[in-house]
Amino acid sequence: MKMIPLGKTGLKISQMGLGTWAIGGGPAWSGDLDTQVCLDTIEEAYHCGINLIDTAPGYNFGNSEVIVGKALKKLNRDQIIVETKCGIVWERQGSLFNKVGDRQLYKNLTSESIREEVEVSLKRLGTDYIDIYMTHWQSVEPCFTPISETIGALNELKKEGKIRSIGAANVDIQHVESYLQYGDLDIVQAKYSILDRQIEQDLLPLCVKNGIVLQVYSPLEQGLLTGTIARDYVPTGARANKEWFQPGRMGKVIDMLEQWQPLCDKYQCSVPTLALAWILAQSEYISILSGATSPQQVKENVAAAEINLAAEDILLMRNMAEALG
Repeated sequence: MKMIPLGKTGLKISQMGLGTWAIGGGPAWSGDLDTQVCLDTIEEAYHCGINLIDTAPGYNFGNSEVIVGKALKKLNRDQIIVETKCGIVWERQGSLFNKVGDRQLYKNLTSESIREEVEVSLKRLGTDYIDIYMTHWQSVEPCFTPISETIGALNELKKEGKIRSIGAANVDIQHVESYLQYGDLDIVQAKYSILDRQIEQDLLPLCVKNGIVLQVYSPLEQGLLTGTIARDYVPTGARANKEWFQPGRMGKVIDMLEQWQPLCDKYQCSVPTLALAWILAQSEYISILSGATSPQQVKENVAAAEINLAAEDILLMRNMAEALG
């Protein structure tokens, strides 16, 4: 597994990380998964060369962090880069975010809230430091907190040794420029897939310019790019309101995946592996979060890091995706 530098920290992260939103289970994923399978999945990722595990308190109200914490007890903690987040809360108020089940989530990035969150996350994870601490969603009115205050709190936690690096998710270029004004920003997390290429316009170039890792989430569009979704599938939970799962659009994506079969044969890989390999081919600064929920899915996804797509095939896949509109 290729390792890439994590900003200015001196740490290195695997080009592919394990995302644990789905592992957290809960209403967003139509229920909890088998805990032992989740633990086996995290262990398999480690054995396959993945050293970055991403989680967040907002993934089923802390359950994802608890599961990751259980897995860490069976692994070499010093060799794992643990990434969790702050800014999405449910036990205190802030700006309205969304509702999961019967619980309302809020955005809150005040220094006081961050201080409370980090302590609870450390406890759930069963560790005394967090390698990457990331703001999950950015502050908005009416509970708006200036980035200067937020990163001030993060810088203090860094000095105290509770966190080792700072990240920001779901940002625009103005956010990134503000973070850089007040401290180091080592990693940015954003949605990116062959179907959703918006970050290529400005965020990716900005990260490359400043030596910031761009960590990609939802690279398989919540499973749509695995090639396992049937044409008559009716989306539920977190997929229900997603653009590419809507009637008419989902079928076009499935048509495209069927047209990828000659490429899968050429590179001797599966559809999802090909989709991930395409992303990795876009920049040396990209790291993928793979949301696997079984050891087998981990093995399949990791294979993408070993594929070197030819330039003409990269372009062919892009043209197919652009043709979808």
